[in-house]
Amino acid sequence: MADLAPAELTDPAGASEISGAAPGDGSAGPLPLGLRGPLARARALLATHPVVDGCNGLPWSLRRRTGHDPTPGHRFDLDHGETGVRTDIPRLRAGGIGGQFWSLQVPAELTGEAAVTATLEQIDFVHALIRTYPGALHLALSADDLTEARDHGRIASLLGSAAGHAIDSSLGVLRSFYRLGVRSLSLTAGRSTPWADSATDEPRAGGLTVFGEEVVREMNRLGMLIDLTWCSADTMRHTLEITRSPVLWCHTAARAVCAHPRNVPDEVLSLLPRNGGVCMVTFTPEHLTRGSGPASVQDIADHLDHIRAVAGPDHVGLGAGFDTDPATAHRSPVPDVAGYPLLLAELIDRGWSFRDLAGLTWGNALRAVRGAECAARAARGRRAPSTATIERLDGERA
Repeated sequence: MADLAPAELTDPAGASEISGAAPGDGSAGPLPLGLRGPLARARALLATHPVVDGCNGLPWSLRRRTGHDPTPGHRFDLDHGETGVRTDIPRLRAGGIGGQFWSLQVPAELTGEAAVTATLEQIDFVHALIRTYPGALHLALSADDLTEARDHGRIASLLGSAAGHAIDSSLGVLRSFYRLGVRSLSLTAGRSTPWADSATDEPRAGGLTVFGEEVVREMNRLGMLIDLTWCSADTMRHTLEITRSPVLWCHTAARAVCAHPRNVPDEVLSLLPRNGGVCMVTFTPEHLTRGSGPASVQDIADHLDHIRAVAGPDHVGLGAGFDTDPATAHRSPVPDVAGYPLLLAELIDRGWSFRDLAGLTWGNALRAVRGAECAARAARGRRAPSTATIERLDGERA
């Protein structure tokens, strides 16, 4: 059984480097000596470097089950545990979650004003959840908010990713989402948008249209992370050619390990060191294995190993996708959000270093959020808010 070296487990300087923290900033400090077994070491690491997870579908799942009222006792109570979903506050804490992107995805069948309205309702619902559970959840609009939440023992709650079709091809709607707190947007969903090709739809744009390029530039100016999870490989490459900000995949896996169309090919993964982006690996079974049976924790680790080898340890993260697809929940290798220590224990057993693990859970996502903020400050000095329309830029294509 491989073990972390003692120096890596007790080096506070290494921990500060990964988290963006300085000594005395409220981080947990060196890991205790004498830990035995990878699971105990995983839990100790998470006390200092909690998971920033890229995708959790709880808002839409609760909308389907209960409507829009998050008041405790109104058909669900996240403080005391929920059997109908895989996410609640006790299990988030048990899993070592320090930051969560709450997915604002809406079905691709909703288009136009219906998609905009559904997304606004989801944004409103997440804000209501944060107000309802102030002792556990903290609205995060910036990288500093992430560290502040961690230092005060709360779970940083980020709004995103919203779906590309939900902006209804309007940069004004995009900016409005940003003002309401949305910090990432997926360019496509299961179907292509009029300006970007999806991995699971017939290509029309060859990547991005001219208006699609303008969406990317406006997201750079705002500081909104570009999510390439559902995009075709052409859209991924096209976006990486023009963006000045880190990208992310909020829940995906490696195509070389499992040939799912939404997984990321190696040629794209190899571009991440130049961009600074993060590929967050999902726990969804169909992304992990070629068969129809249940996936395993080892399957998740295989994808993480591969992405670390191709893109580097600074460009891999976790985006489990809990509560996004009830139909596949029974085949998940991790039953609920309390299970992240099991995965980290597997990676410790495989010889992952403290530095690489701390980047996987906390540091890489924090760096991407901060990178988007830095790119936005530079972009705002070069360009005003765009007034472009899809009709003007794409003409007959629109």
